[in-house]
Amino acid sequence: MPGFIMGSDLKLFEVFRKELNALGYVEGKNLIIDKRQAEGRNYRLPALVSELIALHPDVLVTVARAAIAAAPSNIDHPHCDDPATDPIGSGFVKSFARPGGNIIGLANMYGDTTTQIVDVISTILPSARKIAILMSSNPTHPRLYEGITRGRAYCWTPIVAETPAGLERAFQVIWKERCDALFVLADPIRLKIVDLANAAPIPNLSDQRVC
Repeated sequence: MPGFIMGSDLKLFEVFRKELNALGYVEGKNLIIDKRQAEGRNYRLPALVSELIALHPDVLVTVARAAIAAAPSNIDHPHCDDPATDPIGSGFVKSFARPGGNIIGLANMYGDTTTQIVDVISTILPSARKIAILMSSNPTHPRLYEGITRGRAYCWTPIVAETPAGLERAFQVIWKERCDALFVLADPIRLKIVDLANAAPIPNLSDQRVC
């Protein structure tokens, strides 16, 4: 029995279930999946992880930020994470070569690519001076923000929407601050950003596809 926990993205769960089916594992026959979803309220993740651990799953599967909440439980439970931003800096693996514990999975490269993507702004928007950076409660975002802003001659406006419920207000602030462009840091997919960004009268870029 795998336990599956995520912040908000149901699409990844459906892919996970489909691939298990392709391998011959079918729910109701030889597979039980216990799923927990924080629905964008990431403060709930530690409690949700504890719920799954109490069920003694054969493996714990976490998506993005859920891995950080699950890190203290890695010693006794096999743990697969997909994907993770800065797993070393987040403290739940010792190194890529020797992660330690019972954890395995994938790491994305946003720590390396985010600053390069922001440099695209100077090419496509040479007149831009004030850039809004949209963040969430993701613990990797402060480090990404620091890397983006270091040595770049823009007026940076950090905007934090801790949960999807805060996105409308965040975009109101972006408009009120008269920002020239918006950059959305990588996060579990928040589809509401698509509609708000399309309605916002400023150019916007993202670390990842958001739909």
